Amino acid sequence: MLFDIRSNELSLMLVFSTRKLTTALTALAMAFGFATTAISQARITEPLAAEQLLARSREGVRETYIVSFGLFGPESVFASEAEKAAQILRARLQPDAQVLVRSNDKRGGSATSAALAASLRSTGRAMNPDKDVLAVFLTSHGSPDGLAVVAGRHNELLSPRSFRSMLNASGARYRVVIISACYSGVFARALADPRTLVITAAAPDRSSFGCEDGATWTYFGDAFFNQALREATTLDEAFCRARAIVSARERREGFEPSKPQMAGGSEVLRLLATPPGEQSIVQEARRSPSGHARCRS
Repeated sequence: MLFDIRSNELSLMLVFSTRKLTTALTALAMAFGFATTAISQARITEPLAAEQLLARSREGVRETYIVSFGLFGPESVFASEAEKAAQILRARLQPDAQVLVRSNDKRGGSATSAALAASLRSTGRAMNPDKDVLAVFLTSHGSPDGLAVVAGRHNELLSPRSFRSMLNASGARYRVVIISACYSGVFARALADPRTLVITAAAPDRSSFGCEDGATWTYFGDAFFNQALREATTLDEAFCRARAIVSARERREGFEPSKPQMAGGSEVLRLLATPPGEQSIVQEARRSPSGHARCRS
């Protein structure tokens, strides 16, 4: 998943199939539309509607709030991945977690930077920052400068700095950020800290693969959500399994390793280790100084 920006114009280079590495693509102007879903909630059509539908955090219960955005409309894999990843995160982190999903499609969409900022603000207002967890998943094409956001005629770049500002403005204290895109490791550098776990599909200088129109998952999305997270007991364990799955697939298909990344999150991982209804002290598993489980090479 790769794109470059030159002279303020967005040029898109996509990775297709298991045998061909890169194909050039220029985004076509589409009629404006939208594709938005709220799992186990009413259908959401505007940012303000999302604010009205989020229930406030319950007393004495650690809540998880999930925000999932498929940012690149011309290829359906990103909408599919955003929807399905949110479902699996919900099942693994908290079966009754509140979820907001937005995506763009070939007709257009409302999964823009402004909509993401509004969703994070409204989610933050519903949360209790002392105990609740915000999980955000973003999937798109990427560059060393950030993520491509394409919704009809609307083209923009979501930079790590801008996304960090959105997260901070939400007021959420404990955060899980998962990003599936080329070069997505640049977000780990900008966001990771003890209360923010960042998992990315690629290192800051590497491409990731599988962004094919009509596909259900990217390579990393399939490995992390569809395979590893269904069986792993923790997010860091799921990452280690997913990294091994992706690495093996890339070797088989002759691709340069994407080198998925995980950083930060020691405090949020301890919090997630406590059952939602309990306030007991968490017994720590064996962890590295960075706060997450060691992955075997």
